[in-house]
Amino acid sequence: MLKAMVVGGGAREHTLVWKLLKSSRISEVCVAPGNAGTAQVAQNLDIAPTDLDALSRAAKESKVDLVVIGPEAPLAAGIVDVLQSLDIPAFGPTKEAALIESSKVFAKKLMHTYGIPCARDAVFTSLNEAQDYVRRQQPPLVVKADGLAAGKGAIVAQSTGEALKALSDIMEQRIFGDAGNQVLIEEYLVGQETSIIAFTDGKTVVPMAPARDYKRAFDGDLGPNTGGMGAYSPPHFFDQSLSDTVTRTILEPTVKAMAQEGKPYKGILYAGLMLTSEGPKVLEFNARFGDPETQVQLPLLKSDLVEVMLAVIDSTLDQVKIEWSEEACVGVVMASGGYPGSYKTGYPVTGLDEVAPDIVVFHAGTKAEDGVMLTAGGRVLTVTATGATVGEARERVYENITAIHFKDYHYRKDIAADGA
Repeated sequence: MLKAMVVGGGAREHTLVWKLLKSSRISEVCVAPGNAGTAQVAQNLDIAPTDLDALSRAAKESKVDLVVIGPEAPLAAGIVDVLQSLDIPAFGPTKEAALIESSKVFAKKLMHTYGIPCARDAVFTSLNEAQDYVRRQQPPLVVKADGLAAGKGAIVAQSTGEALKALSDIMEQRIFGDAGNQVLIEEYLVGQETSIIAFTDGKTVVPMAPARDYKRAFDGDLGPNTGGMGAYSPPHFFDQSLSDTVTRTILEPTVKAMAQEGKPYKGILYAGLMLTSEGPKVLEFNARFGDPETQVQLPLLKSDLVEVMLAVIDSTLDQVKIEWSEEACVGVVMASGGYPGSYKTGYPVTGLDEVAPDIVVFHAGTKAEDGVMLTAGGRVLTVTATGATVGEARERVYENITAIHFKDYHYRKDIAADGA
């Protein structure tokens, strides 16, 4: 029996803990730092996800057999490299391989070099040059900070004025810190946005069940971008033929390109896509499980997640059969009032024991104090349900989400409406 450690504290990490504990190979799981939800089923460790020394020390002292990294920041900092140096199996890409997410400029250069379909773009380190370029372009445009910005570094500018403000915010006001040392200005791609997320051992690529997530804060895809307000799987428009096309034209060439660049890629490769009239194009790559996609994908995974992860680490993914349920899953995020802007925390969460037994609530921004569940973040919970169809799963989520309350909460009412 194996002991696993999950790094991170969001709903994605709660989902990973939940799924790992379903494996016959796992005896116990610890989480760093976790949340009030993970504390109910695993051991929380008071360690920040970016404290590589403390994480590696805890993994070694606890004789952990498998470390699964959730968020991007520890991957970008090199947690996998540190764990590998200690002979501790770690699921995720190395620091060099994680550049595919931690540097949008690196990712775009890779795509251009190897002919991977993506938006046209220009890269700038000079604010004046970027402003001059924007004034010559026809909006809408997409302005992106090069580095990690917690999922908020891409701004869709509908006008020249909005694009100029985005440049000022990123390069002058430094709202994303050093992530804004370089910016990309991209053409605005039109089409259906979706995600495809795959397991890869550096050679073999196996897509997960496809998912659609919702980034905007409010119904009708209005309001600011967030870390994600909900998701569902599978989207009706992402059939096997499209999955095969994306695997052949995007995922496999990217993994091959990373190997040729001397940065072999193992772990999860997440491609955010726009399904344009010219075919699928990459919006961004991520180096880890999606959030909130994980919350609707892993409930549909029939295979043992631990077996899959160990095969990725051992480069034997071609020997593992990965099976998915025929059902659908829908997840809706309950967020603090004001999110993704400023918000208050510390409010009691009630009604979690009133949802139906088949509804799984994954915690993100929660903590427990004196036996009371309190809000502790922007995205607080992801309420999920499975069903024979997307419509059935959606109905189950919205029937049950009304039982849960905390002060000033908000959630989108239209998650998966386009898939039902």
